[in-house]
Amino acid sequence: MNVPTYVWISTVVLIAALLLFDFVFHVRKAHIPTLREAAVWSAIYVGLAVAFGLGLWAFGGHQAGAEYFAGYVTEKALSVDNLFVFLIIMASFKVPRADQQKVLLFGIVFALIARTAFIFVGAAIINRFSAAFYIFGLFLLLTAGNMLKKEGEDEHDDDANNFIIRTARKIFHTTDYYDKDKLFTIENGKKVMTPMLLVMVAIGGTDILFALDSIPAIFGLTQSTFIVFTATAFSLMGLRQLYFLIDGLLDRLIYLSYGLSAILAFIGVKLILHALHENNVPFINGGEPVHVVEVSIGLSLSVIIGVLAITIIASLVSPKGKAQTAVNNARRYAIEYLDDTYKTDEASMQITYARLLKEMATISLLPAKHLEKVRGEDELMDLFSAARELHDQRVSNKETTYFPGLRIGRRERPARPMTVRVNQD
Repeated sequence: MNVPTYVWISTVVLIAALLLFDFVFHVRKAHIPTLREAAVWSAIYVGLAVAFGLGLWAFGGHQAGAEYFAGYVTEKALSVDNLFVFLIIMASFKVPRADQQKVLLFGIVFALIARTAFIFVGAAIINRFSAAFYIFGLFLLLTAGNMLKKEGEDEHDDDANNFIIRTARKIFHTTDYYDKDKLFTIENGKKVMTPMLLVMVAIGGTDILFALDSIPAIFGLTQSTFIVFTATAFSLMGLRQLYFLIDGLLDRLIYLSYGLSAILAFIGVKLILHALHENNVPFINGGEPVHVVEVSIGLSLSVIIGVLAITIIASLVSPKGKAQTAVNNARRYAIEYLDDTYKTDEASMQITYARLLKEMATISLLPAKHLEKVRGEDELMDLFSAARELHDQRVSNKETTYFPGLRIGRRERPARPMTVRVNQD
């Protein structure tokens, strides 16, 4: 697919303009996006990506359009999986909620730069060495197997303490507090780094690792550098808004890793079949092409969408997914409420506590086997108890909500939910 230079320039300018608009009108002033704001802008960015794909389909043909959408859907799915790690990193560094937007936008920009570099390097390798398809295919198969191996081993906790973060903590010495969203601040008359810079280093480092998976995957769907670049770029656009839109639902997608593993394995096989079809490696079939069935882009798009649909539906309807979501959300809200550096204004504190109560009410209604598991986590119960006690201290007219089956502190809860109001007169 030959793309004129002016189309390349126009596309790059469009993407840069969207990123600049995002920063000026949404990120520059620190705030916590509302659900409506996140939903509207997520829809806008998805709409722009679809409109671009339809335009490519109209002017570039059916093949180009199908390759773009297959690449976009795959990259978007991988980006959602990456949000798990972003969430853990920001929780690990206790990034204030209002300042998380800047971290996410930095991560998106850095990811776009890093992946663009990988795209052009990958394109150069493929053009020079056709055997690279074998390497990419085997790499994706190994990646898929590794994802399955890590499933159930608390893989995201491992990611949160990965090599990048450990190294950054050792090399960079920062203050113990955030100064809004500043990278540097003045302490004892000296200019010093804040944890915000460390967070961005960790996000940037993980972005490079993510590119190692995503770029070979999309090259397995198309070898057009323009399509690879645009599908990758538009999959990253709107990722910041998506983070706030599905925050709380990320942990619900308990089977996402299985779905992504299946997709990466499928693309890996597709790459190897393509490599055999174009074979010129001397020790394989004497350097002659091997007559094998090649997977069409239409079938690829169908498989990718089908696997993702099954994965998401299975995750959402799974009782285990519902239980895990409620517990993880409750733990997160309790930690936020107890951490003075995480929330600064009273209104945000009250919202966080209300969300904690909502999740605890959900937990109290879980099936017996899931409820027993929660009750057996002493650390979690102590966390809930500490949050409740802090709330009792913060208000003069206390309202304590009890939940059936949950033992918080030393008090046994009644059989049915009730609200007890204690006056301090």
